[in-house]
Amino acid sequence: MPDSQPQPPPPSSNSSGSSGQSDTAALLLCGARLTDGRTVDVRLGGGRIEAVGTAGSLAPGPPRVTGTRVDLAGYLLLPAPAEPHAHADTALSADAGGPVTYDPEDVQRRSTEAALLQLGHGATALRAHVRVGDVQALGALSAVLRTRRSLRGLAELTTVAMPRVLTGAAGAEGLAILRDAVKMGAAVVGGCPDLDPDPTGYVETVLEVASEHGCPVDLHTDAADPARLARLAAMAGGLRPGVALGPCAGLARLPAEAASRVADQLAAAGVAVVCLPQGGCGGVDRRGTAPVRLLRAAGVRVAAGSGALRDVSNPVGRGDPLEAAYLLSSRHGLRPEDAYDAVSTSARAVLGLPEVRVEAGFPAELLAVRGDHLAGALSLAYSRIVVHRGRVVARTSAVREYCNSAAAAELGLPRQGRGEVS
Repeated sequence: MPDSQPQPPPPSSNSSGSSGQSDTAALLLCGARLTDGRTVDVRLGGGRIEAVGTAGSLAPGPPRVTGTRVDLAGYLLLPAPAEPHAHADTALSADAGGPVTYDPEDVQRRSTEAALLQLGHGATALRAHVRVGDVQALGALSAVLRTRRSLRGLAELTTVAMPRVLTGAAGAEGLAILRDAVKMGAAVVGGCPDLDPDPTGYVETVLEVASEHGCPVDLHTDAADPARLARLAAMAGGLRPGVALGPCAGLARLPAEAASRVADQLAAAGVAVVCLPQGGCGGVDRRGTAPVRLLRAAGVRVAAGSGALRDVSNPVGRGDPLEAAYLLSSRHGLRPEDAYDAVSTSARAVLGLPEVRVEAGFPAELLAVRGDHLAGALSLAYSRIVVHRGRVVARTSAVREYCNSAAAAELGLPRQGRGEVS
C-alpha cells in the first residue's frame, strides 16, 4: 500500500477565512456506521453534535444556515482520540545528527509539525511535556506556546512545565523557573521526580505549586519503588484538578502483591496512569508497559499516550493513538472497546476535557475511520477524517491497488482501486 500523509481538508464554501469555521455553519456527516452497528447521519453545528438520526433522515441544517455534507459511507464514526503524553520540544529531532537543538524557532517548527501529524492521526487535543530550566530556560516553552496559539481552531494543545531539579541548593532555581513557566502559560506542572536527588521532596514541591495555581499535575516516573508511590498517593489524594503519572512501566516488574497494593492506593487517591504502549520517553526506563489490566481492575483511570515521536528515545515513534490502542488490545489483552477508551474517553478525562459521545449535545470532536467495526479499524486504520469543533480539520486517504488477477475476479474480492498496477 502506498504511504499516506494527512492532507488538509478541501476549501469549504462556508469557511470564515480564519483558522476556524463560522459557528453558524452546519456539517452533515452522512451514512456513518457507529460501534453499535447502526448507520446514521450526524448533524453538527456550533461546535457540538446537534442531532443523530437514521441514514437519510437529517437535513444539513435550518434554511438560514449554509450546510456542508460529508459522505461517510464505509467509515466508522468514533469520539476523537486525545494525546495525553507528547514531547513537543524534542519531537522529530532524531534525524538531526547531533544534540537536540532548543533554538526557539526550531522547537516551534518541530512542535507544530508534530502536532499536525498527530492531528492527522485523529488527536484533536494534546498535552505536551516541555523541559524548562537548564540550557533551554523558558525558550522551548515559549516556542511551544506559540505553536499552541498557531493551532487554535485546528487542535487544542496544552503544555506541562518540567523542571529537572526542585530540591537542595540547585532546586531554588528550578522552583523559580517553574513558577515563571506557570505565569507564562504552562497549564500543567510536572517533571521527573526519579531524576531528583530527593524524589519525595520534588513531588511535594510540584504539588505545592499546583495547589497554589489550581493546576493539574503530570509526573514522569518509572514507578518501580512501591514505598515512594505510596507516599505520592498519600500526598496527591484529593488534589484537584487531578494528578496523572506515566509511563509507570516499573509497576509491571514488581511482585504481583506489591503491584496490586500500589494499584489500590492509586485508585483510592484518584491518581490516573498514562501508559505508553509504543515505547517510553527520555528520563524514564523505556522497558515494558504499565500493567493496564491490573490497574483497571483496581479502579485506576488508565489512559494511553504515544510518548516519544521520532526523537532519541524512540526514533521510529509514530504518535498515533490508534496504534497505542492496537497494542493495548493485541499485546496486553484489552478488548478493542477498552483499548480505544484508553486513547479517547479516558485520555480526555485525564486532560480535563468534557466527554464525547456520538449523541446530540456532546462536543463535535470526532474521528471517522474506514471500516465497519472497531477491531478492524484498529487493525487497518489507514483512511481517516478528523473533526474538531464541528468542522473537518484533517483527512488521510489511502487506496490499495492490485494488478488484475483472474483469481481475485473469480472470488469476487473487494478492491478499492481498479487501475492497472505494474
